[in-house]
Amino acid sequence: MVSEAPPFWWARSDWRAWCLSPLAFAYGRGAAIRMRHAPRAPVDCPVICIGNLTVGGAGKTPTALALADAARAMRLKPGFLTRGYGGSLRKTTLVDPSHHYATEVGDEPLLLADKAPTAIAPKRVDGAKLLIENGVDLIIMDDGFQSAKIAFDYALLVIDARRGVGNGHILPAGPVRAPLIDQIRGADGLLVIGDGDAADRVVRMAGRAAKPVYEARLDPLKPKSFRGKRVLAWAGIGDPGKFFHSLQTIGAKVELTRSFGDHHSLNEEEMADLLDLARRNDLQLVTTSKDMARLRHAGGETPELAAQSEVLGVRLKFDLPDLGQRLIEEARENFRKRRMSENQPPV
Repeated sequence: MVSEAPPFWWARSDWRAWCLSPLAFAYGRGAAIRMRHAPRAPVDCPVICIGNLTVGGAGKTPTALALADAARAMRLKPGFLTRGYGGSLRKTTLVDPSHHYATEVGDEPLLLADKAPTAIAPKRVDGAKLLIENGVDLIIMDDGFQSAKIAFDYALLVIDARRGVGNGHILPAGPVRAPLIDQIRGADGLLVIGDGDAADRVVRMAGRAAKPVYEARLDPLKPKSFRGKRVLAWAGIGDPGKFFHSLQTIGAKVELTRSFGDHHSLNEEEMADLLDLARRNDLQLVTTSKDMARLRHAGGETPELAAQSEVLGVRLKFDLPDLGQRLIEEARENFRKRRMSENQPPV
């Protein structure tokens, strides 16, 4: 499945955005109503929702993994809950990385399942119940902030400091999922990832709404192994430019790049083309962890492309070393308050 955002979403607002503004107004109004009034089913353990103001990659998955690390340090058993975007399975499923393919459950759930129990579910409340049945005592929900019909106890919105909210328009005129102020008011905190000033507008809005703003960065894993290498970088993620920039930052010589739509599964022709380009130009193939997860079941050239491609992994680090634990404690306290209010007799 391919999800490719039009380039004008990430540029200065132009006539295309303005022509689509009536549709954006209608979409935004509907999204705001859903966020304010949609019923959210209670869950029997704390739930942290990692949301994104826009479509495309902002760092939700690395943030979820960092929170899971913090939870394990607190002797909790975290689990991940996601819809399984990009996968074919349409039933509540506990992901097994040794059994499932990205074509079935999606690429992100495979990455998450390597670290903690992960459930995909069309109805997230069913996935939450499955996780709890498997011993999970803290649920980290990857996405679903604007639409999931499940109660969460802490909502953390992530934003990329380099990319921000693009042209600032709501879908389909831009990448924003719902009116910014409604999203910020519905969140408990904002996490700005990376360097740049593109998120400054949202940071100011969060300040006016009295929402805390935190910072984090994505650190490449094993950066020395890429230093000085001539590479062909390829990626099918929400923001391939971020991946290419990271390679350049750690000293790789990025000679060629190939971008595909978010969650795109390569066909045989595309894989053969990558292998041929790398051979003819004597380049090392490099990709992302998500793309490597999708290679597990993508066609006849899969084994060779997987063997020839190196992976540049990343790890999210909060600027405040204890931030993960603090957010989890706040979620647990909010959960206790929620349970008390749910158990109050009707007046």
